[in-house]
Amino acid sequence: MGRLRILREFTAVRWFRPLRTRRAVERRQRRLLAAHLRFLRRRSPYFRDQLRSRSFVELPFMDKSLMMERFDEISTVGIAKEDALALALANERAREFDADLGSHSVGLSSGTSGHRGLFVVSAAERDAWVGTVLARTLPRGALLGHRIALFLRADNTLYESVGSRVVSFRYFDVFADMADNLARLRDYRPTILVAPPSVLRLIARAVDAGELELRPRKVYSVAEVLELADEQRIVRSLKQDRLHQLYQCTEGFLAHTCEQGVIHLNEDNILVEREMLDDVRFTPIVTDLRRRAQPIVRYRLGDVLRECSDPCPCGSALTAIERIEGREGDTLVLRGQDGRSIPVFADVITRALLYAEGFDEYRIRQIGDAQLEIALDRLDDGSVGSVRSEVHALLDRLGCERPEISFVEYVNDGSAKLRRVVQEWGERRW
Repeated sequence: MGRLRILREFTAVRWFRPLRTRRAVERRQRRLLAAHLRFLRRRSPYFRDQLRSRSFVELPFMDKSLMMERFDEISTVGIAKEDALALALANERAREFDADLGSHSVGLSSGTSGHRGLFVVSAAERDAWVGTVLARTLPRGALLGHRIALFLRADNTLYESVGSRVVSFRYFDVFADMADNLARLRDYRPTILVAPPSVLRLIARAVDAGELELRPRKVYSVAEVLELADEQRIVRSLKQDRLHQLYQCTEGFLAHTCEQGVIHLNEDNILVEREMLDDVRFTPIVTDLRRRAQPIVRYRLGDVLRECSDPCPCGSALTAIERIEGREGDTLVLRGQDGRSIPVFADVITRALLYAEGFDEYRIRQIGDAQLEIALDRLDDGSVGSVRSEVHALLDRLGCERPEISFVEYVNDGSAKLRRVVQEWGERRW
């Protein structure tokens, strides 16, 4: 039954659900939303209570803290948070991820916010996820015989549901010794490589150093914000035409890169409301229209997305996104020369550092009202002077007062998701 569900979803997404107009997208969303709300009234105690007196657009926003606090009431499959969390933590500690709760997959996600999240996915949802991901990742005209290498912080039966002679998966634990991972990767010879940007950079370095021969047909960046400098390095070293992205988190499979290299929201399965931050940037409020074991309804992600100004040449009516810029909470907030608080988005400051020289790895932290700490992997007069000059030039253009900048040695923390720009000063917003 599982293979049949996967094949059915793959076929629908790949060939029979093109959604070439916004009208078609919105018609499908309305139909799925009406069915989903009927289901929630029957099966979720939390949403049954909420929907007695509220319409969909009046429902309060969800976030990770609410999900964890009201987990048992939100769930529709009778799985208690205590049981799911115990299993997920045991799997994490043992680094063994093949245990499920009955037919349901469970797992943990730290996200880029660093707060622990818990997900539960039914067998049917797992199969639909696999079919959708394969439909949107396998190269056109070449469906058979792919070897997919997954570099993840935690494995899950979600990722290996479809292993066969047609498509095989192999999990690489990012907490394992990287030399061992590279040796396994060399033997596996993946046709598709999926990994966080921090891991892709390590693989790119090994290729550049002649330690690894690797030429996958497609490379996907996941789990971390993909910075432009990292993207250019990975594409060049792994000899790719472009680097693809999968925007996947605890809250669902939210976006993918099309064959033209443009990120599209998966609006055939999700509804995205927008909380605008400026004229082009927004924070998504996500409702997964097909996820039922653990409903995701009006979930405020806190990420910053920037929409494309032009339609995508691929012809899809799914919303095109120019950049996934990172967490809203990691937007720097600096004093303007006129006394105002000025937001400096993470993507803006990382692009400015493209022009600086003399270093490879970096991290920027706001640690005070007018204080930045910049970590570099090479601390010398040239790199420090180049970075300081570019940061000052950017902030001058934005009308900000120049903050105090301190430079420290870069330390790689492989246990946490890579965040190039971090806001660690209070809860201030613009």
